[in-house]
Amino acid sequence: MDADFIIIGAGSAGCVLANRLSADGQTRVLLLEAGPRDLNPWLHIPLGYGKLFGNHRLNWMYQTEPESELGGRRIYQPRGKVLGGSSAVNGLIYMRGQAADYNAWRQKGNSGWGYDDVLPYFRRAEDNERGGDPWHGAGGPLAVSNPRDGSHPLAEAFIDACKIHGILRNDDFNGAAQEGAGYFQTTSRGGIRCSAATAYLRPARRRRNLRILTGAQAARILFDGNRAVGVAYHRAGQDHEARACAEVILCGGAINSPQLLELSGIGDGQRLQKLGISTRIHRPQVGENLQDHFQVRLVMRARRPVTINDAYRTLWGRIGMGLRYAATRRGPLSVSAGIAGAFFRSRTGLETPDIQVHFVPFSTDAMGAALHPYSGFTASICPLRPESRGSVHSVSPDPFIAPEIRANYLSTTGDRLTVVNALKRLRAILAADPMMRVADREMIPGPETDGDNALLAYARKTGSTIYHPTCTCAMGPGDDAVVTPDLRVRGIDGLRVVDGSIMPDLVSGNTNAPIIMIAEKAADMILKG
Repeated sequence: MDADFIIIGAGSAGCVLANRLSADGQTRVLLLEAGPRDLNPWLHIPLGYGKLFGNHRLNWMYQTEPESELGGRRIYQPRGKVLGGSSAVNGLIYMRGQAADYNAWRQKGNSGWGYDDVLPYFRRAEDNERGGDPWHGAGGPLAVSNPRDGSHPLAEAFIDACKIHGILRNDDFNGAAQEGAGYFQTTSRGGIRCSAATAYLRPARRRRNLRILTGAQAARILFDGNRAVGVAYHRAGQDHEARACAEVILCGGAINSPQLLELSGIGDGQRLQKLGISTRIHRPQVGENLQDHFQVRLVMRARRPVTINDAYRTLWGRIGMGLRYAATRRGPLSVSAGIAGAFFRSRTGLETPDIQVHFVPFSTDAMGAALHPYSGFTASICPLRPESRGSVHSVSPDPFIAPEIRANYLSTTGDRLTVVNALKRLRAILAADPMMRVADREMIPGPETDGDNALLAYARKTGSTIYHPTCTCAMGPGDDAVVTPDLRVRGIDGLRVVDGSIMPDLVSGNTNAPIIMIAEKAADMILKG
């Protein structure tokens, strides 16, 4: 099977590239995806992400190695294994990060990646419900919308409480400034999720020059000398090979991309030798520099039954939720992983916010677990620029064996201080008068957990990922970088990496929108040669 371009992975980036590279009707594109088509209805219902956390067919369901700073706990790392990848199973929040994030990329020598450079690609991707303006796009493939049901009494109280603590209302976190409190926009339209597969693949899949193979597990990249010329993959119990006339483009994400590079002989030579893999290019930074956002939740009890917990508690309540959604695409099933939130600074002296709060009108001990039996709602803190660094590495030459993931959460003094400071500030917000009018008390961890040491212990016992692994194939201008600023694997011809793994540093917010931007920009670079 021959193609001009072979794209490995149909996640957020892979779907964008499949659309853009095949748009001329002539360029032959082959898209390989290990998972199935996006036919499960829960993939298209916003609240459906809770149903997909434990679905082996649609989720890689990775686990970290025991985390030393978290009491030896393994942290669950869900990743989408379906057309659309993690954009089909995520919490739908549309967030770009801060202009300073991208300017810092450029200052590190990544020419063309400053905020002024990438803003046009954010806008090109976007079809914002609010319309186009200098910050937003209209008419792009990706639907971006306001909360389906408008304002919520708990969210309004939270926004008012933030104002008391100097965090002003912000109606556009992706506009001129990120700091403030307000409602999140989501990748949805009319109460239905808009994954990258919906946005980019659906309009392109009838093109004769685009072939999409699901259930195709990439095993290794094929080479002629130091040029990538194809991919070996498993499908339906058989081994196959596909040849690329122009380029092989790896879009496996921060976990699968470094794994496949190592299986193909690109990585640390000593590590590969131990696995019995011949070294093609010694690139010790492959799989290093893993960065992820850590989160710690606080759970409150509402004074009135206005939470999703209340709607879900009884059989008739669940039936009502389903009927309402079926008839109107509204109600609890249209809710994302955060209807509102805030961005603030954990300490004085910072130029930009370093904490994100996700506010959701339900509560549970862990995402995907049963909701609490009381009227609970959740607010979590997420330090945006963690100092901790981890890694992702293959443990076997078998592509079906999950790689070793070490996130090393809270491994620095700075990260631990930031978590404690953020929890204290969030607690003060939740104790402010506007919140206390609608909330009864803090349920988890409860007022008995008091003081810096107790809060840090609570974070270590319960904190988890907010599902933003990145930076494991980081771009840079130096010889030690895995990819160049035009995303070519250094030392290899005809091979690029295009996904969240190429970020040199984690952005200050949710990662799906930035990954789509990366792919939009990469498509231009690839087509220009």
